Amino acid sequence: MTMALKTYTFKYGKGTQSVSLPEEHIRHIIEPRLIPAVPVKEAVQECMRHPIGSAPLSEKVHPGDHVCIVAADITRAWNRTSEFMVHIVNELNAAGIPDQDISIVFAQGTHRAHTAEEDRTVVGEEVTRRISLYQHDCHNQDELVRVGTTSFGTPVDLNKHVVEADVVIVVNGILPHLFAGFGGGRKMILPGVAGWETIQKNHAHALSPVIGEGINPATANRALSHNPVNLDMLEGMEMCRPDFLVHSLINSEGQICGFVGGDPYEAWLEGTRRVMANSAAVIDSKADVTIACAGGYPKDLSLYQGCKCYEPAEAVTKKGGIIIAIIESPDIREPKIFWDSFRYETRKDMEQALRECFTIPFFIAFYLFTLTHQYTMYLVTRKENFEAVRKTHQIPCASLEEAWSLAKAQLEREGKTDYTINMIPHCGSVIPTVK
Repeated sequence: MTMALKTYTFKYGKGTQSVSLPEEHIRHIIEPRLIPAVPVKEAVQECMRHPIGSAPLSEKVHPGDHVCIVAADITRAWNRTSEFMVHIVNELNAAGIPDQDISIVFAQGTHRAHTAEEDRTVVGEEVTRRISLYQHDCHNQDELVRVGTTSFGTPVDLNKHVVEADVVIVVNGILPHLFAGFGGGRKMILPGVAGWETIQKNHAHALSPVIGEGINPATANRALSHNPVNLDMLEGMEMCRPDFLVHSLINSEGQICGFVGGDPYEAWLEGTRRVMANSAAVIDSKADVTIACAGGYPKDLSLYQGCKCYEPAEAVTKKGGIIIAIIESPDIREPKIFWDSFRYETRKDMEQALRECFTIPFFIAFYLFTLTHQYTMYLVTRKENFEAVRKTHQIPCASLEEAWSLAKAQLEREGKTDYTINMIPHCGSVIPTVK
């Protein structure tokens, strides 16, 4: 019997990729819900004046206080802080804190310092003119203060501008995080304004306590309660507990759809619940094949950026199944630190090197390398990327039709005639969850 074919189209760079698939084999098309945007000024004022688990921000400060705002850096510009930072500053002014008693420390973690243009991108032109700005440098011991050691054995060194402030406010957005469960909140302190050794010790918990066993399964995306990375971060935060939190919530179109404000733990935790409520897509089963699209330009400029495909795809694909990722990657070798991580021949060698010098790009490379040993992975990308892609142990394809043809042939060799297909057209905007 001839199967009914239906054409499906996915974003690919500034264009598209299409494929004809047997409709009866499609199990789920996993899409995000669109949560409407909110008026930013009114919404951020509301979260500061009617906060969660805290007195209003105006009651947390007193004239004469020095207030330090810890702001996420340029790598988190998706949080759109530039649209609301000025309203936080103005709220402090109205409570009797003049501009000269406010400073901003960028929570760079291990990232480099901003350029002046990046400062403006993150907090807005007006704020850069009015407020003193500091770049956190995790290697500068003169800027760090030892505040304690966690029960996990992590020595906690933090930026002195934060430690010495009378009032600390943490500002970011909230999204799931590959090994910390969720971003934001306690991450603004550790790793945000922590020293290199502190960050290395904390992030090492993302790997199994046993060398050779790879990624620690307790540190999965959205996992919090038994996640040693998260629990260690929380202890570190308590050693320099912020007084207030303002975090944005972002919808599938990249717009601000809400805020949480108040207690640095309670408000953040409520924010994680709202993110799940906004972005979770519950399905009833995993599939043999998943087609996962990064979402086109600019989300698929590089393989590193497009790696947001893989965790959602893994969540909805049967172990040993097939993942087809759609990532054009015109800048496939960026950033260099990510790409250099694929120089190791074996997972064991790669894991050992990661344990010796942990960075987020290296961990994401290791995560991808690990997946290629658990699934058959096809990558739809530019032809000039093929040699590079093979180093990641993925199978490069010039089109989605080619990838599906190879996947279908594999299914036939395995004798799978009743296979199922899941599709995720916008991987970075949805949290797939299997019932």
